[in-house]
Amino acid sequence: MIHDDIGNRLNILSLWLNNLDTKGDEVIKKNIYSQMSSLIDAARSISHSLYPVNLESVGFVLYVEELIANLSHKINISMQVMPGFEKKDIFVEVQLYRIIQEFTTNVIKHSTATDLWIYIKDYPRHMAVIISDNGQGFDYDLVKKGMGIKNIESRIKSMNATYKWKSASNKGSRLIILIPRNNEPLNQNSLN
Repeated sequence: MIHDDIGNRLNILSLWLNNLDTKGDEVIKKNIYSQMSSLIDAARSISHSLYPVNLESVGFVLYVEELIANLSHKINISMQVMPGFEKKDIFVEVQLYRIIQEFTTNVIKHSTATDLWIYIKDYPRHMAVIISDNGQGFDYDLVKKGMGIKNIESRIKSMNATYKWKSASNKGSRLIILIPRNNEPLNQNSLN
């Protein structure tokens, strides 16, 4: 992970500083402090990008709509949130936002899709999220090792959700996610 690398580099720099003779070369000390300062800034930048700060104040739906507006010059994205949608736990909203963001990025980078659809509906026991596109599709077994798919799946699992990928050559791709209310486990058969 990126933050692990930064943490390791900061520890090494800290050890160098501790091992320098107190009368050591001031140029070396200045270089080390400068390096540490830039690493701290990089770590701060990464942590801010991992947590979408305005999501809580703006709300999940508006935040996704902002993402859609920002990408509208690259692909047609539409979102349908069914009536009765209720605000979720901030952890779930952040994970879901990042999943939508990752899926959309993957479609723009790797697919010939012109359209992407997001459908969200609350049910008594779970929330259903379906993200699909009209692109070239993909072979799950060939791409499952890629970071995009891994990131999406790890976020889904962190919510105790179930999911299913549907993709066929030249028929686009679809991701169906069922997120349980109150962290109650769902039956995998719910996806069929």
